[in-house]
Amino acid sequence: MAKITQLSQLDLSASYSYADYLTWQLDETIELIKGKISLMAPAPNVKHQRLSMNLSGQLFNYFRHKSCQVFAAPFDVRLYDRRKSILASQDIFTVVQPDICVICDPDKLDEQGCNGAPDWIIEIVSKGSSKQDAQIKHALYAESGVTEYWLVFPYETVIQQFVLNDQCQYQLQCSFAGDDIATPHLFPDLSIALSELFPDN
Repeated sequence: MAKITQLSQLDLSASYSYADYLTWQLDETIELIKGKISLMAPAPNVKHQRLSMNLSGQLFNYFRHKSCQVFAAPFDVRLYDRRKSILASQDIFTVVQPDICVICDPDKLDEQGCNGAPDWIIEIVSKGSSKQDAQIKHALYAESGVTEYWLVFPYETVIQQFVLNDQCQYQLQCSFAGDDIATPHLFPDLSIALSELFPDN
């Protein structure tokens, strides 16, 4: 089989597994959504990266001496139906790279990343990723059992906090803006001041 080094060698209408994904050596950053190749937005801009580093730094300090761990992109997260146990690579058809995720179950971590749903995912919404983050990933993360999902809007300086309910659907728990203090549902003793998170606004 020919080595896959260019996106043009792949059939974008075909379905692929995580086992296929592992063999590719592409310059482009991609995700697999239920077997379909999904191109990620171009390299994030300065505002996005500054916000990501700011958030990652605060979370790193908070989780530093705790059992949960925080990871920032690029970091592969393999997702599947929450009712299934850990799957082999050829049986996984979704792999995403969230901007930030928090994982509390060490058994989900291996050398390749996270195998199963993180507890908390944060996506920083860029102008080219709003549909992907607010619709496609919103549904995917709920289906996979990600307990808490934050959408961070850098230009609007708003954070939307979604929490999985008993029907396994996301409920908008809170929208943080202005001088609000954002507090995760899962970690109520963590306080994130929006005035510090968005200092240039």
